[in-house]
Amino acid sequence: MSRTLDARAMPSGSPRCDSWLIACLSNELRSGSPLGILLEQRALVLFRDERGRPTALDDRCLHRNAPLSMGRVSKGRLQCAYHGWTYDAKGTVVEIPALAKLEAGESKLGARTYPAQEKDGFVWVSLADTPSGEPLEFSHLGDRGWTSFTMKTRFRAPVDACLENFLDCPHATFLHRYWFRAPTAKPVRARVRTLADGVEAEFFEEPREKSLVWWLLAPRRGGMRHVDRFIAPRTSLVEYEFGNGFRYTITSSCSAVDGGTTDVYTVISFRYPGLGWLVRLAFEPLARRIIRQDVEMLDAQYANIARFGAARFTSTRADLLGKQISAWRDALSQGVSPPAAGQQFDVDIRL
Repeated sequence: MSRTLDARAMPSGSPRCDSWLIACLSNELRSGSPLGILLEQRALVLFRDERGRPTALDDRCLHRNAPLSMGRVSKGRLQCAYHGWTYDAKGTVVEIPALAKLEAGESKLGARTYPAQEKDGFVWVSLADTPSGEPLEFSHLGDRGWTSFTMKTRFRAPVDACLENFLDCPHATFLHRYWFRAPTAKPVRARVRTLADGVEAEFFEEPREKSLVWWLLAPRRGGMRHVDRFIAPRTSLVEYEFGNGFRYTITSSCSAVDGGTTDVYTVISFRYPGLGWLVRLAFEPLARRIIRQDVEMLDAQYANIARFGAARFTSTRADLLGKQISAWRDALSQGVSPPAAGQQFDVDIRL
């Protein structure tokens, strides 16, 4: 069985794909209404132009700083609710109702705009003037023979904590007991590899008993390949492949709202020949139940950190990817080299 992750899981263009963030789901941005969002502590307003393409501006009218998200959209132009100043898709002020005609200086007024595009059911925005690469390719989304569904979840936790949680096997044996895993205390070998765009952990001889997910979606015996992967700076990928041809992947892209809140956009794709629609009937509510447990735990965790005034984490060898995730994200934020690729080591854990 191949141990190489699907190439579509790799970000296009820049290996880190750090310019594009998901701003919202496509169906959240309606043609006639602006949408105010907070993205990495920056207040933005999104709206659609006459051709339905997304536009992103600072959520602040140039006139008296009223939120543009309180306004209305007509014929692809955004009108401020306070004095009616109207902006086109380039952020240019094209109308001031109190003036019959804009003079030279007034016609050059413009709000700050941000690169925006729509892809795979998401609206993507770059906070960089010149974005690098293209938005993330979600693993197997739209592939023939695969079934996919999407979830948007808000966590009251920072991006680093969300990413580690999604890629942390040991917590699943307790927080998701009998839903996804169960504490069998069986030995499992984990192989950690540093990569050019992040880090991954591959697991060998995992237990598959006492779990509703395994009972519904996986064979009791036969080969299984499981890899958890962090793709810098904000994506997690979990991939399972079984000897009977059933495969599923969970790709999550994290968009920071502010320092302590994260919107997570998850695509779950699976290949179950001939029965994809039927499997989804059971798989989707189960996945939503499991991620709700994560939301509740991270909410409690960070509320408790706030109560004590600061985080004091104690990590062991069983925390396979947490330090690597933090090291990568710290390096990118500081503009220094990330951890070197090509390192590999094994860790014995119990699940």
